[in-house]
Amino acid sequence: MGRRNITHVSDFILMGLTDSEEIRLVLCTLFLLIYLIAVLGNVGMILIIRLDSQLNTPMYFLLSHLSFLDLSYSSVITPKTLDNLLTSNKYISHLNCFIQMNFFIFLAATECFLLSSMAYDRYVAICDPLHYLVVMSTRRCCSILFGSYLIGFMDAFVNVLCMSRLHFCDSNVIYHFFCETPPILVLSCTDTHAIEIIISTFAGSTLLVSLIMVSASYVAILSTILKITSTSGKQKAFSTCASHLLAVIVFYGTIIFTYSKPNKSYSLGKDHVASVFYTIVIPMLNPLIYSLRNKEVKNALRRVMQKRKGPKQLQ
Repeated sequence: MGRRNITHVSDFILMGLTDSEEIRLVLCTLFLLIYLIAVLGNVGMILIIRLDSQLNTPMYFLLSHLSFLDLSYSSVITPKTLDNLLTSNKYISHLNCFIQMNFFIFLAATECFLLSSMAYDRYVAICDPLHYLVVMSTRRCCSILFGSYLIGFMDAFVNVLCMSRLHFCDSNVIYHFFCETPPILVLSCTDTHAIEIIISTFAGSTLLVSLIMVSASYVAILSTILKITSTSGKQKAFSTCASHLLAVIVFYGTIIFTYSKPNKSYSLGKDHVASVFYTIVIPMLNPLIYSLRNKEVKNALRRVMQKRKGPKQLQ
């Protein structure tokens, strides 16, 4: 077989979601609105948890970091997407592309394990409420958080090592709206079989282990709830984990739908609808899920607002 000329690619071209100028304008307006809601919602959630002493609990400590992750990985993807839609500037440098890709992997993998850790938190709260504050101590929460970020870093580091071995010589056109691993692997003129196996093994292990942790926690929670005799007791127990369960279903559902197919089938269409959902929409949904369905957050918001009104009235 003849050897291909390997040329260093300095820029990639992101094909985006559509070529229609009218649709681009509509999407740009919609994504900007979603992004602003995501930023306000997640920053607001972090501030409420920090300002209200009654939310100084393990659950809300973990939730504040979930908001931070949602805010971060939405900001890694959405601004460049908005720039592409608004200016038709589809170019992204090789360096910026790989920075975006690896930050996204780091943040998404961290969120996987943070969600599974939050499931464990709900398990302790429902199945062993008397020892909740002892089991979920500050030290344990910090260890859980450190472990989640460490696993995210390891996944991103493996991806960096693997992707740095690739050469691009045929095309620099990425059929996606952001730099994600599968569509970039398709562009490489290097044999990617071994790299795909390594990346899939690490990513699949992260997803599988976190799913097992979530499933085991909720099986135990369901078993405990079914043993409760009173209807009000069952409703109270279920309400403590309903918001987290909904967030887990939405996040893992879209991730599994997107990555359960082989890389070669990655093309503009249904895959990108799922990608839009978990990169742009979910960071907006999580603070809404945890605030609209959570009386404690609503009450905390009222207390924070009353504290701000108090000094003004005295003046």
